[in-house]
Amino acid sequence: MKSILFISAELPFPPTSGGRMKSWKLVEHLGQHYELGVACALKYGDEHIEDFRNRVPLRDFLAEPVVVPRSARNLAISYLRGTPLNVYRTWSRKLMQRVREVTDCYDMIFLDHYEAAQYVPANYKGKIILHEHNACYLMWERNAESGPNIAYRTVSCLEAIRVKRCERAASKKADLVFASPNDIDSLVDIGVERSRCRVTYHLGDDSQLSLPPLQFDATEMALLYVGTLNREANVDGLLWFFEDMWPALKRRHPDLKFYLVGSNADERIVTAANSDDAIIMTGFVDEPEPWFQRGRVFVAPLRFGTGITVKVLNAMSRGIPTVTTSVGTEGLIAEHMTHIAITDTREDMLEAIDELLGNRQTWERLEQNSRALVTEHYTWARVLGDMKSEFDALFMTNDSGVEDRTEGIHHHPELERLAGHH
Repeated sequence: MKSILFISAELPFPPTSGGRMKSWKLVEHLGQHYELGVACALKYGDEHIEDFRNRVPLRDFLAEPVVVPRSARNLAISYLRGTPLNVYRTWSRKLMQRVREVTDCYDMIFLDHYEAAQYVPANYKGKIILHEHNACYLMWERNAESGPNIAYRTVSCLEAIRVKRCERAASKKADLVFASPNDIDSLVDIGVERSRCRVTYHLGDDSQLSLPPLQFDATEMALLYVGTLNREANVDGLLWFFEDMWPALKRRHPDLKFYLVGSNADERIVTAANSDDAIIMTGFVDEPEPWFQRGRVFVAPLRFGTGITVKVLNAMSRGIPTVTTSVGTEGLIAEHMTHIAITDTREDMLEAIDELLGNRQTWERLEQNSRALVTEHYTWARVLGDMKSEFDALFMTNDSGVEDRTEGIHHHPELERLAGHH
């Protein structure tokens, strides 16, 4: 049986976010088909380790605490060390030593996030796969365009340059790079060879496809948002919605409610919600199903971000008609007002929400078509099966085909420079 060492920037469990859901699904799937080891930085404590280890058989489990918060001080240190902030926040010398002790026993290293590339030993001879959750440099570039103040935008602009350089180096280090279609385009823009890239998706809870259809008459006159409430892209979009669209919607529909389902809400979201009794914050919920049944329209007002938006796929899987932006549908083949409402202006978003709040026929069309689209293209069985086929094909090759191998993909200058500063 072939063996894979899965190196992650964080413990890939529990699946409480879109990114961690993808990481956990990968670990679970790889553990069923290969001899698997996991190495990770413990950025958020160790309380879930026992549960994680009980769920998947592992040859090795290597984990070390890395407590480096986002702060001005650590940003300055990352500049002194010549690494992007998130690379510095993921580094552990002890974890590097432990990884070096076992890598020769593995046929492949799977890098989950570009920050994990710093843990590949320079002399590793096996196959390397990089899984890009997002084209991360693009997220920094978009932060630089729409950040809350000039200091934030300046820092984001500089970080985009550093992350771009590091992502390009990590991609060149790998035999294959997996990313969503739109992120592949963004990686190609910075010099990654398209021939080395393979399509994958971040998906949601596709088990919702087995639930019975939602019923228009059973819903309330209510909007719904289920997702992270402290990520800057989500906070920005919701604040934009509350300021530019919510007052107009309330004038048209005085009894309209807005359910915000999610934990650890940013203070700006809390302030906005507290200003209107019709905005109801639930906090964390174990089971979102009752809220999917109550809300009539799901909204995801995103102005920046990258990759597949998992909360949008979750809503489509459940069948609740969804209104979002072109950012919210990046990487999807969904069509406007066939599967989902794609709106980028205040007027278009208001019109789509009005239509779905009041028109049963339109509502039912999106409810049915969104689930059909997810069933055909965006299930875990399909995505993970396609990835396994690529792994197996790579195992069968003698040469990786990665350019400059004589110079050393495992000695790529940028990654070696970064490692030297650690």
